[in-house]
Amino acid sequence: MLELSNVSNPPTSEVHFKNLNLTLQRGVVNVLLGPTLSGKTPLMRLMAGLDPCVKGTLSIDGKNVTGTSVQKRNVAMVYQQFINYPSLTVYENIASPLRIAGYGLAEIDNRVQQAAALLKLTPYLESLPSNLSGGQQQRTAIARAIVKGADLVLMDEPLGNLDYKLREELRYELPRIIEQSNAIFVYATTEPSEALLLNGNTVTLHNGQVTQNGPTMDVYNYPSSLSSLQTFSDPPVNHIQVNKEGGHFCVGGVPVIPVAAAHNTLPDGRYNIALRPYHGSLKSQGVGEVALGMQLSSSEFTGSESFVHLDFFGAHWNFIATGEITALVGEQVTVYVNPADFFIFNEAGLPLANIALEA
Repeated sequence: MLELSNVSNPPTSEVHFKNLNLTLQRGVVNVLLGPTLSGKTPLMRLMAGLDPCVKGTLSIDGKNVTGTSVQKRNVAMVYQQFINYPSLTVYENIASPLRIAGYGLAEIDNRVQQAAALLKLTPYLESLPSNLSGGQQQRTAIARAIVKGADLVLMDEPLGNLDYKLREELRYELPRIIEQSNAIFVYATTEPSEALLLNGNTVTLHNGQVTQNGPTMDVYNYPSSLSSLQTFSDPPVNHIQVNKEGGHFCVGGVPVIPVAAAHNTLPDGRYNIALRPYHGSLKSQGVGEVALGMQLSSSEFTGSESFVHLDFFGAHWNFIATGEITALVGEQVTVYVNPADFFIFNEAGLPLANIALEA
């Protein structure tokens, strides 16, 4: 288990962490999810010992490693680029950290064979990296990271340079690899879909702050703040500030959305309401829905569906529609939503009443 307790990095850092607390478990994928400059890479550098920790403690399985140099930590890293030794075979690439550590030949061969089997690289052990596909090259880098039995494996957007098919293949296999290695795996990504597919634990980050940490589906279904919901939404979540007045949420004094039965007990006042894009439809779906008028800003047709961008009382909202949109830019469009699908937050973006939604 990796624990960061009241950790701070230098205030002059690109992303500043202040009094950060975080616990990550072994044997599962721990995903760091956030947009660019949210703090994913700086946090991993702190974990590895590459950047200084000016306050707090960092421990692995109860052992304080805060002041331990990166050379003396049992840490491995996998980057977005395929970093392998071009003149060495796959076997020698995987074996390289073991040779540096002074392991015997028999132990090296045993560990390399095990790592190669786990990463499905056995047929390629005598090949050079230049003769491998991108996915096989990244598998080689992962095998080299886990072969020495590292306590902590840090993966910084490791699938970013792979094509779609190879990304999907490795995403599917990574949980199995991680479970069998029993290391503490930390996986950084900007893509909510990756966190959902890996389905381990997810840490949402925003401006150097951990906004939520827990099992992925709990973080997805029960966001602890509007910021966490925004981080875990792609396309972007729709939200707007409203006033609750009796049985309606109002914008500028105009009743817009009926308050769902589950939220009737909320006192009147100012709130943020939010709705994921796939919880709206341009066609009526039946019972419980309300019709909202919006102005079409633009639409993007992808062949089977359209990403629809709309103006709703000055807020930019997005929905996904089946087929091509025939409405013209500037025209009014009716969107059907169910009030029970909205997340409700207070004016500061903290939760008051959330409804668990299907993924």
